[in-house]
Amino acid sequence: MDAVALALVSAALFGAMPVAVRFALVPPMVPAAVGALIMQMATFAVLCVAAAIQGGVTLHGLVPFLLAGAIAPGLSNLFITVAIREAGASRASVAFGVAPLFAVTLAVLVFDERPGPAVLVGALLIAGGGIALALEPERPRHVRTIGIVYGLVGAALFASRDNLVRELSLDTDVPSMTAGAAMLASSLVVTSGFVVARRNRLSWPLPVVARWLLPGAFVGISYIALFEAFYRGTVSIVAPIVATESLFGVVFSALLLGKLERVGPRLVLGAALVVTGGALIAVLR
Repeated sequence: MDAVALALVSAALFGAMPVAVRFALVPPMVPAAVGALIMQMATFAVLCVAAAIQGGVTLHGLVPFLLAGAIAPGLSNLFITVAIREAGASRASVAFGVAPLFAVTLAVLVFDERPGPAVLVGALLIAGGGIALALEPERPRHVRTIGIVYGLVGAALFASRDNLVRELSLDTDVPSMTAGAAMLASSLVVTSGFVVARRNRLSWPLPVVARWLLPGAFVGISYIALFEAFYRGTVSIVAPIVATESLFGVVFSALLLGKLERVGPRLVLGAALVVTGGALIAVLR
């Protein structure tokens, strides 16, 4: 399978994740933090298998990835799960897609990067997509503004993670799957601590747990496809395709959730602007 196909698989699976979470958020429901924990356990299991197959597992050089994993998917998954619950899969997907805008802002303010004109155009396109989402005239009753805010916080945490990895591990020799598994291990510690602090019950019927394992598996396989895509293709080919994950989220929401999500032209326009801007930033940053 070539880089283009792998990148499409990665984007499609990550786009499918919010829809799968939306299906998991039906009675009987687990608390959002417990759902996030179950998802992360599934993702961790997938990446551990991939790391064993890839080989070269090592403990040396894992610290940056452990720190990064505590931020995202550790903290970020908590916000993302609540965002999907409060705003729905399609609108949360567009909010997640704003992450490259946060990444560029952090890179400029904290790491003193100087982005070129094309990256700034990408940032403006993402901002335009966010405005289109914010000014949506008619939303379904279940969509709450706080859900979109949670989605933006999750996106900001992802962006912080990306900048941290970029600064601390540019020349790492850690195999990609080992790095991914380390990040998930760290995220499990963070999410478990949150669940314990809230005293959430962990005993749930197997069918309820299974509903949360599916989106976690989607994310794990998406990571594998992403790593393999970058191994086989250049950033200029892979990154724009992976950036379509928000658009996949909107499309899957429209197809599988139907009238519940009420995907209209403004939402599609917002997703398209976010995807285009994210692709420009990913390729030209």
